[in-house]
Amino acid sequence: MARDHDLVVVGLGSGGLTAAKFAAEIGLRVAGVERDRIGGDCLWTGCVPSKSLLASAKVAQHMRDAAEFGIAPVEADVDLPAVWRRIRAIQEDIARSEDSAEHLEALGIEVVHGEAELVGPHTVRVGELETSFVLLCTGSRPAVPLIPGLEDAAYLTSESIWELETIPSSFVIVGGGPIAIELAQALNRLGIDVQLIEMLPRCRAREEPELASTLSEALEHEGVRIAVDARADAVNTVGSLKVVSGSEKGCRPTGAPRRSLSPRDARRTLRAWGSPSSGSRPTGPRSSPTSGAASASAPSMRQATSGVASSSPTGPATRAPWRSATCSSLARRASPGRPVVHVHGPRACARRLDRGRGRRPPRADDVRIDRIGLDESDRARADGRTLGSIITVSVKDRLVGAHVLAPVAGELIQELSQAVHERRSLADLAEFVHVYPTLSTSINLLAAGRRYEAAKRWRWLIRR
Repeated sequence: MARDHDLVVVGLGSGGLTAAKFAAEIGLRVAGVERDRIGGDCLWTGCVPSKSLLASAKVAQHMRDAAEFGIAPVEADVDLPAVWRRIRAIQEDIARSEDSAEHLEALGIEVVHGEAELVGPHTVRVGELETSFVLLCTGSRPAVPLIPGLEDAAYLTSESIWELETIPSSFVIVGGGPIAIELAQALNRLGIDVQLIEMLPRCRAREEPELASTLSEALEHEGVRIAVDARADAVNTVGSLKVVSGSEKGCRPTGAPRRSLSPRDARRTLRAWGSPSSGSRPTGPRSSPTSGAASASAPSMRQATSGVASSSPTGPATRAPWRSATCSSLARRASPGRPVVHVHGPRACARRLDRGRGRRPPRADDVRIDRIGLDESDRARADGRTLGSIITVSVKDRLVGAHVLAPVAGELIQELSQAVHERRSLADLAEFVHVYPTLSTSINLLAAGRRYEAAKRWRWLIRR
């Protein structure tokens, strides 16, 4: 039977949009199905609003820290409703351009609004679309913990916080992952009282421990109150306040009995629990990377089936760049003779080195850790932002992972990620000339250290 389309993409979030545009570019007949707003999580509840919020928060913090630059400091007079209006204006500007239905249709993509139902390997019921391939980009939603009283407290999530019209003066944030840390820092810098509760022994538990600890210390220095190894046991509503009760181990030895956690009261409770839960509906994946930490490690990707593929795995592929790259790769399968391209890329929130399934872990003698602090960077000194480090992991002289904590970690990680992908050594990066003075010069200094170390082995050849 002749089919109307080569590819139907269900869900027009960051992954679905990239796949649909890519497929249309190579000449496929493409339809995209979306039941909500085009742009998905990344535009409406994730990357765009969170980074817009962080930008406003950064300006407020610079005003407080102005004395470090020879300028009289002032306490920022923050207009929170205006901050939220700015966020929405940025979203609408993007939505009117590259994420509009008109723009997609101009590219040759048929946009169908409605609830999609997959009734067969080649049929999507939302107008009975017949297709050779179906790509499910349905994303995920925040996972809600079973805390007594939470439902009655009218809690917020990292999705619903952007819908606020009146901004609360205080928050209790449950969870210490990348979304929680990012929002905690931004809200605190904008003058909102923030208390964060994390059930694990430290925030950002999947990150490199040294950098995670440095990040938490920086947040506490700015005024964010953090309780780690703590558990939220109940939420009660007292007037206009939401009171979170729980328990914590604090600094006691592992296995020690928990002690009562002092009640944490706030105008609103923000649930920023760790892992997202996969969904079967076309709603964008729930994940928002922080701008302060980044990581790169060896790649992995699951293969798609011949007729129906999904772009909603767990792990790093829930991040917007991974979704986009993975969906582009999967879209190639709808074109005859085009192979799947395996995806590699960094995360803008760090994780431990992936040893690989079924592989023998490297011997301790084969692993080497190199690090350089931003306090050795001339640019960081000039900018007055020396808190942070660059850490690389090598196995048998091959670069297999990297971690960055810096104001522009998402920019710095790109070079290191490419080096991991190309199976280079750290010393190889010393061959690249870096613009001076930039923070990326620190990568050059780190690599040069390895090159100098290797050169010393040949000192005996020099005759005196």
